[in-house]
Amino acid sequence: MPLLQGNVQQASAGLHGFDCDYILTAQQAQDFKTAGYDFCIRYVPRTAALAATTHTNLTFAEGTAILNAGLALMAVQHTRNEGWAPTGDLGASDGAYAVTYANGVGLPQGINIWCDLEVVAQGTAAADVIAYCQEWYKAVNAGDYVPGLYVGYGIVLSTAQLYNNLSFKHYWCADNVEVGVATRGYQLLQREQVKLNTVTPDNQGRYFDPNVTQTDGLGGTPLWLIS
Repeated sequence: MPLLQGNVQQASAGLHGFDCDYILTAQQAQDFKTAGYDFCIRYVPRTAALAATTHTNLTFAEGTAILNAGLALMAVQHTRNEGWAPTGDLGASDGAYAVTYANGVGLPQGINIWCDLEVVAQGTAAADVIAYCQEWYKAVNAGDYVPGLYVGYGIVLSTAQLYNNLSFKHYWCADNVEVGVATRGYQLLQREQVKLNTVTPDNQGRYFDPNVTQTDGLGGTPLWLIS
């Protein structure tokens, strides 16, 4: 698979974008750009089986359309349903497949791929969450992508643990987040879901999650691909 054409850049603060769990057409990507959005975050699967059966994952053709519309691009991996049990082995396998899929759809190395951490099983030990995140980080980092962590609801970890016990240097805050990240803070802030009246088969528009970039407490911002 050829690489998507563009440049890996550090994002500026104060830019508006969105994440969505459906494949964008070229017209929809252009509609988002026209509406004032600067970047897009799209999903990659956890396993080859999900890649074959879940048809909402980023594709090379879609990535090309997003970049041609003037939107910057990053990727986030699908999380599991509420109540899942994180382990180090699971983190390693999920992270490794994120790299495999990213390579397969032409994402160049050096951009952020985000781990979606949320809604783990009640009673999960913090050590198990840390093990999952660290092994995911190692796998993605070994693939020469830059690991980021989406911090959602029900993650068990504390503000201090998110910073002190994990290797991540890029954090993304869910709209319903419970905790901050000590010292560093967040580089991406997700807002409540809204709808854009873009072209759809039923002419009803598309729901999506708006996001905005900011510089974190240590001077970091996201890393993305832009044409």
